[in-house]
Amino acid sequence: MRLTAKQKKFVDSYIADSNATKAALEAGYSKRTARFVGAENLTKPNIKAAIDERMKRLESDKIAKAAEVLQYFTTVLRGEAKETIIVSTPDGAESVENDPSIKDRMAAGKELLKRYPADDRMLGAQIKKLEAEADIMAAKASAYRAPEGQDGGLNKLLAAIDESIPRDGDVNDNSN
Repeated sequence: MRLTAKQKKFVDSYIADSNATKAALEAGYSKRTARFVGAENLTKPNIKAAIDERMKRLESDKIAKAAEVLQYFTTVLRGEAKETIIVSTPDGAESVENDPSIKDRMAAGKELLKRYPADDRMLGAQIKKLEAEADIMAAKASAYRAPEGQDGGLNKLLAAIDESIPRDGDVNDNSN
C-alpha cells in the first residue's frame, strides 16, 4: 500500500472535499491532465484502500453513531439535556443552564418515534388497512382464475365487497 508523495497529497486533498480533479491539481498534477488523473487515481487499488482506511478512521472519530444520537434525543425528551444561555442582568450578563423547551422535547420525541415505527399506533392501523386490501386483491385474483361456474358465488361476493370499498375521490351519493 505504498503511495508516492503526489498520491498521498491526492488522498489528503480528496478526503478534504471529495473532488478528484481539484485533489489532482493540489497534488501537483498538470491542469491539462488533472481531470483524467483524478478519476484514474480513484480506480487504483492502493489509493482507493488509503482513502477507505482514512475515511473509516474519520468516521469512527467524527461521526455520531446511531446509539449516540438516540441517547441524545432521549436526554432532550426527558429534560435532562441543558442549554447554556446568556441572559442580561442589571449587573451585566450571566450564563444560565436552561431546560429544553416543550417544542424541543416534542421534536426529540418525534425523531425517536421515526426510528421505532412499530410502536406507532397510526402506522399500525395503516398497515392493517393495507394488509386487508392486499387480502381482498388476492381473493379477487383467485376468483378470476376459477373456472366458470365453480366459484361458488365468490365473484358476486367480491363484487359486493368491491362496491363497498371507498375510493379516493369518491363521493357518497345517497340520493338514489
